[in-house]
Amino acid sequence: MPNLKNAPHFQALILLFIAMISMQSSGALAKILFDQFPVLTISAMRLLLGSLILAIIFKIWQADFKQVKWKAIISYGIALAGMNALFYLSIARIPLGIAVAFEFIGPLSVALFHARQRFDFVWVGLAILGLILLFPFQQASQSLDPIGIAFALGAGACWALYIIAGQRPSGVSGNHTVCLGMFIGMLCLMPIALFSGMPLNVFEPSNLIYFIALAILASALPFSLEMIALRNLSALSFGTLMSLEPAIAALSGFIFLGEQLLWTQWLALATIISASIGCTVTTQRARKA
Repeated sequence: MPNLKNAPHFQALILLFIAMISMQSSGALAKILFDQFPVLTISAMRLLLGSLILAIIFKIWQADFKQVKWKAIISYGIALAGMNALFYLSIARIPLGIAVAFEFIGPLSVALFHARQRFDFVWVGLAILGLILLFPFQQASQSLDPIGIAFALGAGACWALYIIAGQRPSGVSGNHTVCLGMFIGMLCLMPIALFSGMPLNVFEPSNLIYFIALAILASALPFSLEMIALRNLSALSFGTLMSLEPAIAALSGFIFLGEQLLWTQWLALATIISASIGCTVTTQRARKA
């Protein structure tokens, strides 16, 4: 009986793990597409197709558009567009796992900003130590491009804004907020992609199938699985598991792209993950107290 009782929680953990693998594998797919298409084109197409797919899954036509608070939706969409574009620009220059680690500083900073406990300085120190360890001071199989790091940190800042904007009341359900936000983000990026030279062959069936796969892996599948998993997971469990994303991204880059990291950089990922897990645990305890 205990196994049956704990089954929903275990299934939720599996679904969330699959969602993270899907999200980080999509980064590897996007990086492969960089050889054929401009980065901003890939980013804009992901948001376009992702918003359309999610609109169908979550039945956007059922939303009460009279209740939509467009100021909140627009700020959410702009943050989503910046996060998506800057992250893709970063992984075009630096390894996937390292880019995710730098980007993860964004949500970690948000969590630490709201935490007020003695252990907070420990998590800040671990995060700083992890960032220092990420830099290859001796020899690296792939040197770190400072512009790529700047893009990743910018993506992290947009991720922080995305979290803050996502907490504001939008007037519609969370699912519909995501759909509308992605559509707004697409409207922000598409003109820039077109102006920078978006090739028309992206809409050819042979190429479009890759962008559809990217949209499913990066948006439709992980968002849908996360919504299901959250029904049986606490905020603490969700935040702790999401902290594993830099490691999953590094493994994805190693498996699909052949990206090699120094042992110090693997240690850096573990340090940042530890800081995120510790921050998640102490913040949740503070809120309960």
